[in-house]
Amino acid sequence: MNTTAAPASPWYFRPLNWLLVGLASLPLAVLYGLARLLYWLMAYVVRYRRRVVLGNLRNSFPDKSAAEIERIAKGFYWHFAQVIVEILKLRTISAAELQRRMVIENPEVVERLFAQNKQVLTLGSHAGNWEWILSAGAVAFPGRAAGVYKPLTNPFFETFMLKLRSRLGAEMVPMLSTLRNLLRNRGKGRSISLLSDQAAGPEDHPYWTDFLHQDTPFYTGADKLAAQLGCAAVYVGIRRVRRGYYRITLTELHDGQTTLPPEEHQLTEAFARLLERDMRASPPDYLWSHRRWKHKR
Repeated sequence: MNTTAAPASPWYFRPLNWLLVGLASLPLAVLYGLARLLYWLMAYVVRYRRRVVLGNLRNSFPDKSAAEIERIAKGFYWHFAQVIVEILKLRTISAAELQRRMVIENPEVVERLFAQNKQVLTLGSHAGNWEWILSAGAVAFPGRAAGVYKPLTNPFFETFMLKLRSRLGAEMVPMLSTLRNLLRNRGKGRSISLLSDQAAGPEDHPYWTDFLHQDTPFYTGADKLAAQLGCAAVYVGIRRVRRGYYRITLTELHDGQTTLPPEEHQLTEAFARLLERDMRASPPDYLWSHRRWKHKR
């Protein structure tokens, strides 16, 4: 169930909706053919955010040669093209097929916290297929998975993405309603997903730490929410096994039983270190076109 109703989109977006739903109805094997075209367009024709991608990679991996950086960049474009069609497929994919493609290796990590009626902050990133993770959680833990999102200004895409993200049971929570939602559901065993690798700005009073050889700002919401509401926290790691198949590994960061001083930012620091480890292990599978380092201390 969503906490907000999607706005009505103008009638002239209907053909686009029909096109997207029609594409989403195609088998994934066919959609991966479309991904090949998207890869070629992004990598060689449009050269989508190429300067940002290469700059991020060079700064993050200063020990790698120019040829290695170029190889990772091409790997990223191919990964991103696959993710685009996979996200579109969420509009029609069955729960059974998604569960087969997204395997949670250790669900007992959150099941134990749910049994204690803990609200669990699941800290994820723009790695692997970040949109599939929430829906996979909703399928694995019915009625217990929510995700925080930033509403889109375009009414058509806001409506389309809300339907896409919530159709398998995930509750979508607008970013500004996060605290209200947590308070309303206090004492219930459930998870609420935060993409914690967004680019925090100066107005967010971020926590700065060295991350991939760069001074990097992180949002501190997890630290504050865990301290204020006694939430547990879990890191969500994801890796691509092969095309269209992923494995999710959960790492408990905090059990919610003790109080962590928010000013020490223990959860955010732990998240940064685990994400850094995973990005080093599989560089192409991260969203390198994201302007993660646009702010300076």
